[in-house]
Amino acid sequence: MSEPMQPVPVSVVPDTRPTEVVVISHSPLFYWWPVWAVGFLMAAVTFWRDERIAFVPPGTVAEQGAQVKGHDGRRDILIAPADQPLPSSAKTEELKQPRMRMASSNNPGIIWAITLFIVIVVVHVKMRGIASVVVVISLGAITILLAILGLWDPITRMLGIIDIHMNALGYLTISLVLFVLWLLMFFVFDRLTYIIFTRGRLRVRKAIGEGEKVFDVRGMVFERHRDDLFRHWLLGFGTADLTVYTTGATATQIEMPNVVGVGRKLALIHTMLQEIEVTKGS
Repeated sequence: MSEPMQPVPVSVVPDTRPTEVVVISHSPLFYWWPVWAVGFLMAAVTFWRDERIAFVPPGTVAEQGAQVKGHDGRRDILIAPADQPLPSSAKTEELKQPRMRMASSNNPGIIWAITLFIVIVVVHVKMRGIASVVVVISLGAITILLAILGLWDPITRMLGIIDIHMNALGYLTISLVLFVLWLLMFFVFDRLTYIIFTRGRLRVRKAIGEGEKVFDVRGMVFERHRDDLFRHWLLGFGTADLTVYTTGATATQIEMPNVVGVGRKLALIHTMLQEIEVTKGS
């Protein structure tokens, strides 16, 4: 007599399909990361070179190879005018010793200033096509090449009107403030404005403190804009601007600039839309 067959357990495959897709619109400050990154680098370079700056009154002259009483050998010295003493401490009346670290070369200041200029232009001026990328990259490459060859100082001396210097703590302070603001915007404030796509509806919040608006996803159209190659590809690592067109009696055009990972998010949304159509068809 044969034994009854035992039922084979059916393994349940968990549903890994996304239930919602969150699209966050970041502020233009997202693209300012090169400013604080280069600033931190210039602060490190200036601190490591350990060149000090001295504050002197007008009329101070430098003399080379002078014999100074109480010191062996000849020294390079700064000679202040007879009626203009060097700065001293208000408490001890002792002369202030040079302590601020500042590079004697223009290289750190020019590199940081040109980085700031490029970021401002790229973020606030729309440049289309590959020509804009070639121009900006060429400007950055020439700046770095002239710094490596040590040609910025001769150029500034020849022009006589450009002299860019900043002490190490100046670079560090500006970069640190920008870095903290960047973190707050990227991880906190930017996430208060969003669109959330779920199966059947779209929830939208376009301003901090504003309530959510809900739209039906039927007939909705998504349009991706990635026409600024330098801002979207090089500074944004593949960001794009997104436009959403809703339908119905309250048809609305929703602009979401500076979206990170927009390609993956649109693929998920497209999959969810297909699932909705299949469900309706069945």
